[in-house]
Amino acid sequence: MKVDPITFAVIKSGLDSIADDMAYTVVRIARSEIVKDVMDFSAAICAGDGQMVAQAKTIAQHLGAIPEAMASVLSRFEGDLHDGDVIIMNDPYHGGMHLPDIFMFMPIFHDGKRRAFSVVICHHTDVGGRVPGSNASDSTEIYQEGLRIPPLKLYDRGVLNTTLEALIKINVRVPDRVWGDLSAQFAASQVAKRGLEKLMVRYGADDVDAYMQELLDYAERLTRQEIKTWPKGTYDFIDFIDNDGFSEKPIPIKVAITVNDDGTLFVDYTGSSPQVKGALNSTLSFTHSLTYLSVRCVLAKDVPNNVGLFRCIKVKAPEASILNPVMPAPCAARALTGYRVFDTMLGALAKIVPDKVPAAGEGGNSVICISGLRPNRQPFIIVDMICGAWGGRPDKDGLEAVTNASQNLSNLPVEVMEAEHPVRVEDYSFVPDSCGAGQYRGGVGIRRSYRILADEALLQLRTDRVTFQPYGLAGGEPGGSSRNFIEIGNERSALPGKITRTVAQGTLIIHEQAGAGGYGNPLLRDPVQVREDVLDGKITAAFAHRHYAVTFDTHGVLDVEATSQLRSARTVAASSAGTHGA
Repeated sequence: MKVDPITFAVIKSGLDSIADDMAYTVVRIARSEIVKDVMDFSAAICAGDGQMVAQAKTIAQHLGAIPEAMASVLSRFEGDLHDGDVIIMNDPYHGGMHLPDIFMFMPIFHDGKRRAFSVVICHHTDVGGRVPGSNASDSTEIYQEGLRIPPLKLYDRGVLNTTLEALIKINVRVPDRVWGDLSAQFAASQVAKRGLEKLMVRYGADDVDAYMQELLDYAERLTRQEIKTWPKGTYDFIDFIDNDGFSEKPIPIKVAITVNDDGTLFVDYTGSSPQVKGALNSTLSFTHSLTYLSVRCVLAKDVPNNVGLFRCIKVKAPEASILNPVMPAPCAARALTGYRVFDTMLGALAKIVPDKVPAAGEGGNSVICISGLRPNRQPFIIVDMICGAWGGRPDKDGLEAVTNASQNLSNLPVEVMEAEHPVRVEDYSFVPDSCGAGQYRGGVGIRRSYRILADEALLQLRTDRVTFQPYGLAGGEPGGSSRNFIEIGNERSALPGKITRTVAQGTLIIHEQAGAGGYGNPLLRDPVQVREDVLDGKITAAFAHRHYAVTFDTHGVLDVEATSQLRSARTVAASSAGTHGA
């Protein structure tokens, strides 16, 4: 088939629009805050052979895992897929990520032939297991984490599998929310079906098939062309997770990226930690996903987000490692490890394309889960995923109170949380002086506190960057550390980064998220910008003096002469010491 560039562009845009319509449908119909407000879900379209060709502007971390989940579905049902079938699965050892993320696949037929698949992934509030939310970092085997679903038909030729429906509803703590979100996934799949049918009627199903394949090849060509311009060689980096909650031993994530002459990359995670006791283990599908999206972040904007890009990247993750665990390793809190894979990949990519990589962000969202029973004995489950800060960029400051760059989440509105659950948020603010100093500073961290109003609640924390701060780049300084506190009466004490414990009514839980790393020598930052940061409350005058050598007089006015003298003195001292001296 001869490719017409205009038709190619129209079909590409049509597929992207259908995927986005799927996402809008999920938001409008979903029942749980984690989906409709936090937006922890994804949508994509695959060709008839299962290769992902388009994705919605949703959770990037999910989407690179689709190929392995799809392979599991096809391995189980190839030859037994029909119009009206809907397959769901969540098992990490069948291509999934962690149990709360339920995949829904629907084959789409036209003229009697399978032409495409819709794919919708939602993070469900609860899928059973030993703790509410099914997302604890202190589970020690997959069997504790909830209901495992291998690829199974939820609908068979349009008929609901009521046995599977009953099995799901009886095993989860909030069946109305879980089934409501599954219904949103199903509705989004119908939107995909209608949109694709219109596209095929207009342009012809065979031509749409051919253009889907061309779209994959196009993404591969663009990716290879860009990688060929990168300096050849092997570039490594190492970052750490503080610990797994059972031991204080740091968990290394190590990567070596080899840039090949043919425009491909070999990404080797040899040297990373063995799989751990806690539930931080990342399935190979999830490790692949974080690897792909890290590379995608430094490519040109016009490279399509599909499997064609993935073809250019080969990944090696040792078996039985934290990045490729074996049964029965727990995986519930694997997102934390995914964030650190992202940070580690960007650290290595900064050595290859330094003008495209920011300093480290906050280290991934913090998860504060609070659950218990209402007076009527009905359960409540809060899964608050706090989105924080971006690192300083090569030409701009970092951002704050935004999604981690590897996700596309939103902070849960306080009003929604308080209206739905017995908790009161008493502080939602920035943490002054938590940013990494630099010519372009990192974003500051977020503080959030929760007053328990229920008689009793179960608290689960999944936080990190307490010990290992987000790194700076190009002379920028690391971001601040994460901190957790519990306040009972008038006594405040520190909490570890990862814990599950019972708390009583009136207890105050405080989380301070890490700030992001800075980019560039802090002594090169414009003193006027430093003054603005002080006025905005993001840093104190003491921080400005200590990290930026910026001085204010007794009235808080910028002292230009004193600042110039202090910076000159520090520059001389730094030259002697071989550092920037900030």
